[in-house]
Amino acid sequence: MHRVVALVHAPQSTFELACAAEVFGIDRPGIPRRYAFGVCAEHPGPVATRAGYDMLVTDGLDALGRADTVIVPGWLPTTEAPSPALLRALRRAHRRGARMLSICSGAFVLAHAGLLDGRRATTHWALADELAARFPAVRLDPDVLYVDHGDVATSAGSGAGIDLCLHVVRTDQGASYAAQVARNMVMPPHREGGQLQYAAPAHPDQFDGSLAPLLAWTAEHLDDPVGVDDLAARAGVSARTLARRFADQLGVSPGQWLLAQRIGAARQLLESTDLPLDAVARRAGLSSATNLRRRFLRSLGTTPGAYRRTFRAAPRTDTSL
Repeated sequence: MHRVVALVHAPQSTFELACAAEVFGIDRPGIPRRYAFGVCAEHPGPVATRAGYDMLVTDGLDALGRADTVIVPGWLPTTEAPSPALLRALRRAHRRGARMLSICSGAFVLAHAGLLDGRRATTHWALADELAARFPAVRLDPDVLYVDHGDVATSAGSGAGIDLCLHVVRTDQGASYAAQVARNMVMPPHREGGQLQYAAPAHPDQFDGSLAPLLAWTAEHLDDPVGVDDLAARAGVSARTLARRFADQLGVSPGQWLLAQRIGAARQLLESTDLPLDAVARRAGLSSATNLRRRFLRSLGTTPGAYRRTFRAAPRTDTSL
């Protein structure tokens, strides 16, 4: 079991903690359990939450010494500096090889520990200016969903924490396993970290129609020659309107989303079947093995054959990405 420990702090945000707990701490029927999840606090006992109730935490900072992955699911108020003892425990865990993740304002803790110095990092867009001003050694990128360096990763606000956690599962266990977890959560299986945060105020036309039925239909027809114009026609809108809805609701263009789904489908086929590359390409809607190789190299920096050799093996259980 890969051990995941969330470090909580009063007043703890219940949503950020739930992002981690839902991905790493839930037993799901039909999906083998590959993570053990726990929670610790600097001072064990009742920990107040922002939701108006206390939770009882029984483990202290020594739990970080047993963790393969440490998650800081928010830290409020951000003006409160972590104690020297807490920062020492985080640095020890990192030196030992534990992977460090932060969700939303949790990036402030990793910055206090010096783990983000000289590195790209992100946080909630509303906190970006404060983090940049207080920690000038951090190369802040306020626009993206998450940034992953392998040993340290940061995510933007709230829902982006789920994206980061699913990304970690995908990296650890492969696309097929991560897709099962995401499907059980009724979540998209993968959003690239470079997608934009939703910092702009919502416009009314963002909510004039859900994309969910179209996305579900497309996922079932990836092997068909479906293009952006076909998606627009099925949705009963112009290509321009469809592009606006995708940008508002998903943060990407229809073409980018469609390509990501096809690459994801190819990844699952490479992991779970022995189909020839031409057959994988056709089933994923990528037309040919040549196009499949080109898309893999551009998107993943590897070849389909190398990807298959890596993820057809047993899931990785080491402590780093």
